[in-house]
Amino acid sequence: MTTSRAARPTALLAGLVLLAGCSSGSSDADAAATSAPADAPALDVEVVLDGLDHPWDVAQAPDGTLLLDERGGGFTAVLPDGSAQQLTADLDDLWAQGETGLMGLVLDPGFADSRRFYTCMGVADGGADGGPGIEVTAWTVAEDWSEATRTADPLVGEIPVNADTGRHGGCRLRFDAEGRLLIGTGDNAVGTNPQDLSSLAGKLLRVDPQTGQPSAGNPFLELTDPTSHAVVGYGHRNVQGIAVQPGTGAVYTAEQGSQVDDEVNLATDGGNYGWDPVGQGVYDESVPMTDPEIPGAIEAVWSSGDPTIAVSGITFLDGEQWGVYDGLLLLGVQKDTGVLALRLADDGSLVEQFRIPELEGTYGRVRSPQLGGDGALYLTTDNGDGTDQLLRVTPVS
Repeated sequence: MTTSRAARPTALLAGLVLLAGCSSGSSDADAAATSAPADAPALDVEVVLDGLDHPWDVAQAPDGTLLLDERGGGFTAVLPDGSAQQLTADLDDLWAQGETGLMGLVLDPGFADSRRFYTCMGVADGGADGGPGIEVTAWTVAEDWSEATRTADPLVGEIPVNADTGRHGGCRLRFDAEGRLLIGTGDNAVGTNPQDLSSLAGKLLRVDPQTGQPSAGNPFLELTDPTSHAVVGYGHRNVQGIAVQPGTGAVYTAEQGSQVDDEVNLATDGGNYGWDPVGQGVYDESVPMTDPEIPGAIEAVWSSGDPTIAVSGITFLDGEQWGVYDGLLLLGVQKDTGVLALRLADDGSLVEQFRIPELEGTYGRVRSPQLGGDGALYLTTDNGDGTDQLLRVTPVS
């Protein structure tokens, strides 16, 4: 059943777009397939909710309720009976500019008892200088899904943002296998940020979800500057995708490239992923995504090559119901439109890649694919103007 949250009709985008120019930093060109396997399962795509405007993230609660947010502000719950309702929430300080606004959302692993969830959002006075910044906030939600209340504001604060444009604000949230909160941030289109351990911009962060303090075992705890203590990895452009691989607990991140090379990276404690866009005092987007002149810079496990496809959120499929799709890493695509599937070996190397046929060129830009607790795949589209949708994708039995 489709639920509409707005009176205007949903606009679907059409046109088939084929994958082109994909390569990998860790496998040969033979792995760059463009079509799904012959024994791929047929998929059913259901529009769960439409009339949305830039929905950013979605999470499924143990009772089956879907909670999603929109970049311009607001939470919506889709209840198990299919009805949708907006939550009352204090978002008066939300700073929504360009790519920044209400972004990453994730439920606490103990949500069934705590009713606690987390967001990453632009805040009007959240910066170190009193201007805009990005904050990670903890909330609790009412049992009837009518209201969300802040419980820790901010849990993590003073994450920099580009106060002029909101460009490259990140900001994805996910939990790792040990229950630590991961935060992916953007470089704010400031060239010095990614390589600067005294800045939280252009980083993967890891914190205690109850206190917001850096997690025990983080790689830079011995450095004098306390800002660096939350950093797990650096040298990133704009981390908008984080996914934890079922079974291994390995953490993968995704980010959009500049002129070439969207990337998927295997997160390593203390890793430098090589983005260093400093040139002649400006933000130089002509440099490689992984600069070969940086000693020890970690190559991506997958990169798009030229042209880029503008990847965003990522998630792993998990479950026998997915057949040969079980274990795939799915990437939301925002230039070519659809979902890219990667099969990765245990060491992170690329085995194969292809586009999901049922999602290709039909629903427009995909911001966030997310596997639900019910085993279904949920997608948020990112086309704007009230035309966006929440989709539910399942194998045809």
